[in-house]
Amino acid sequence: MEGDVDVAAVAQLIANPARAAMLDALFDGGEQPSGALAAAAGVAPSTASEHLARLARAGLVAVETRGRERRVRLAGPEVSDALEALSAIAPQRPARTLRGSDRIRALRAARTCYDHLAGALGVAVTDALCGRRLLHRDDLSLTARGNRELREFGLDAENLRRGSRPLTRACLDWSERRHHLAGALGAALCDEILRRGWVERLPERRALRLTPAGASGLADAFGVVLSGS
Repeated sequence: MEGDVDVAAVAQLIANPARAAMLDALFDGGEQPSGALAAAAGVAPSTASEHLARLARAGLVAVETRGRERRVRLAGPEVSDALEALSAIAPQRPARTLRGSDRIRALRAARTCYDHLAGALGVAVTDALCGRRLLHRDDLSLTARGNRELREFGLDAENLRRGSRPLTRACLDWSERRHHLAGALGAALCDEILRRGWVERLPERRALRLTPAGASGLADAFGVVLSGS
């Protein structure tokens, strides 16, 4: 008979600074070579391999060997959801360099949380979708109107429902302390906005920049209003 879930076991893994740094480097939903993760964590490649083996055994990351290179990614969106939730309650460390301060500022403005929009931009888009009654504000579920209008925008909710993940999910944003849209619809919306060039990726892997075309496009399509704009 199965017992209670062992939260402490997962918490112990994430609590290690090197492993936490590796997971953070994978937070954009992409994959990284193990050597890059070793550099991100500030540890030797052999030490990184030990950490990655423990994370893989716990089901937090997936490791794929391609020739002589090992590529690593988060095991799935549920891992990023848990990490984002922890980020929302974790104490914040002060930025000690100008580069670090710029990085945090960029992440707070707009970023990806695994594969969906987050930061001030993600919350503003979610607010606008609720204001237009495309999403129910209480749980961010899709309305009948939202189904129609988002289909016109290029997002097929019926097709997205056939996948294994929830269509919509409310994800607590660590920087805004409010919810943004996640789930299959959140991921599809992020992909479409990137495809249209309304946001672009910055050198910091998770950070995004809203383009002038994106500011007008999001305002026209959904009535998105950003503070200060």
